[in-house]
Amino acid sequence: MTDLRTIDGETLMSQPLQPLNFVVDTLISQGLHILAGSPKVGKSWLALWLAVTVAKGEPVWGMGVKQGTTLYLCLEDSQLRIQNRLFDVTEDAPSNVHFCTESRILSDGLTEQLEQFLREHPDTSLIIIDTLQMIRGTTYDNTYANDYRDLSALKRLADAHGIAVLLIHHLRKEKADDVFNRISGTTAISGAVDSSFTLVEERRGSGRAKLSCIGRDIEYRELELRRNADNVWEVTADSYQQPALLDGRIVFLLSALMDSRKEFIGTPTELANRIDPDGSEGITPKKVSRQILQSVDALKKAGIIASIRRSNGKRLIELRRADSAEFSGAGKFDPIDPVASGEARCAVQ
Repeated sequence: MTDLRTIDGETLMSQPLQPLNFVVDTLISQGLHILAGSPKVGKSWLALWLAVTVAKGEPVWGMGVKQGTTLYLCLEDSQLRIQNRLFDVTEDAPSNVHFCTESRILSDGLTEQLEQFLREHPDTSLIIIDTLQMIRGTTYDNTYANDYRDLSALKRLADAHGIAVLLIHHLRKEKADDVFNRISGTTAISGAVDSSFTLVEERRGSGRAKLSCIGRDIEYRELELRRNADNVWEVTADSYQQPALLDGRIVFLLSALMDSRKEFIGTPTELANRIDPDGSEGITPKKVSRQILQSVDALKKAGIIASIRRSNGKRLIELRRADSAEFSGAGKFDPIDPVASGEARCAVQ
């Protein structure tokens, strides 16, 4: 039997790790996700627009995207319907968005078909499957074990390739205090996915809806949407408070700190107090350590070498200005304050 491969807490909290890749910043990360809504609410319109927008590399509701090939399995539609809808949502569909109206089901080769597509298009960033029921087959037995087994296979695919897979699904008609409890199927569906999104219309035909978002790697969020004359959902309000601005903000603040010094060595508390003395930035000792570990590459581009170590029982953060001879890129990157510049990644358009 192979021994368990473990990492101790002290090492983990001192080890620089790559931040999670987001296909849509702060909203859709790599992994498996589900978008559920009532029939004819506009889920497929949203999915189509998302596939085209990510392929183009254009912002989604003001949020940056990871541009790449996208695949939309529109299994309830025909090519004619998709063509008609494309003419509504875009003036020019790019060649790196692909559509498929027929596929195998999960128990009969779908993952192998997706693997083949990914081999042929290694720059793929997003796969949308519309709908989940269509890839289960007509004889599907809706049990917890089957739900978890099938979604786990798709999650493994997403994680192995560092892409996002978005499943389009349905909501139950019954009302519930928690809208996520209305997602059709067993609780295994919510448990197996990384994020759940529900699209609920104010009233049938109103063209206004609420997109509720919850997940392992995103903050709980509600977006008020309005469907325009071209059937594109636009954001009219967003509950998100943009804590992710700290990702860029920490580089800016540390660059300002190191502008007049060659080195800083101190505890997370000392550093947090130095760059956020009045607490207005919301930078706590826990946050500053995490932000630094996940911003090592960005700090290096700004000419700062960062590390976290223990000494005499204390956790110490060490910052030093990079030697331009050692790091040819040092000094060539001018960090921009994401707050002052107004370049909020989640700005409502």
